[in-house]
Amino acid sequence: MEEVVLIDTGPIVALLIARDQHHRWARSEWARLKPPLLSCEAVLSEAQHIVRRLGGDPLFILEFVRRGLLKVTFRAELEIEALIELERSYADVPMSLADACLVRMSELSPRCRVMTTDSDFLRYRRNRRQLVPVISPSELKGPA
Repeated sequence: MEEVVLIDTGPIVALLIARDQHHRWARSEWARLKPPLLSCEAVLSEAQHIVRRLGGDPLFILEFVRRGLLKVTFRAELEIEALIELERSYADVPMSLADACLVRMSELSPRCRVMTTDSDFLRYRRNRRQLVPVISPSELKGPA
């Protein structure tokens, strides 16, 4: 069984916005990974909003889906109870819908990693106790 890569908002924004602090990292990782990267509509919505706010073209994100680089594979309505429980559990963070979807996706795909620039993923747990495996810039991981 092949490892699945789930993608968060940060790496999408970083790829599209050259002045993003993680732009070089994102370009390198996107070039290395085999498409499609899996995500959810909440991530795409967040990414479009941020890219637009930063002066980029949010339609590139939909083009990634059209070209098969990104694939939306998650239906929140089918996982609503789990999403509510996750957001309640991490109310102190607070956990966004996009993050809850990705954590739930990681529970449903045991052989996966979440590509993210969000350090909250170091706090989140899947199945209540397991670390969420991540692909992230080295400065988010802390000392080895």
